[in-house]
Amino acid sequence: MGFIIIDKIKNNNKKIMIFTEGTILKPKHKNNFFSRINMTNYIPIDNAINTLKKWQEEGYEIIYLTSLKGRGAMKMAQHLDELGFTGSMVGYRQKNQDYATLIKEELPDILIEDNCSSIGGEENMCYNLLSEDLKKEIKHIVVEEFQGIDNVKLY
Repeated sequence: MGFIIIDKIKNNNKKIMIFTEGTILKPKHKNNFFSRINMTNYIPIDNAINTLKKWQEEGYEIIYLTSLKGRGAMKMAQHLDELGFTGSMVGYRQKNQDYATLIKEELPDILIEDNCSSIGGEENMCYNLLSEDLKKEIKHIVVEEFQGIDNVKLY
């Protein structure tokens, strides 16, 4: 499956799976088309790094999801590390794979993603790909695209 290990130490309590682009990262220059394509030009949204570190200190394992594939996903994992994000791994889709497969494999307690407003809205969110049974097991938190996670309440 498509996961890049970024920290071998895992907290075995609860898992948070969080989307990177639009949820915790934003383009450095929002109105520059090429800045939006090159994900390494993305920067943390507000206090995302510290918010995630706090959740990790509270015992949550942090798993990232990226829209990038293959080498792009490797670059995203490296970029997250360079920015100071901590977590256990970065999930990415491989050929003919959707986000639901990645989510089912790790079964997070909480899935955090943005509302996908720049790509057509909420019908494009990962959560909508899950079965009704799986939706009952995962707490879903939606934030406004590019507005960050600083005000998210996990419980």
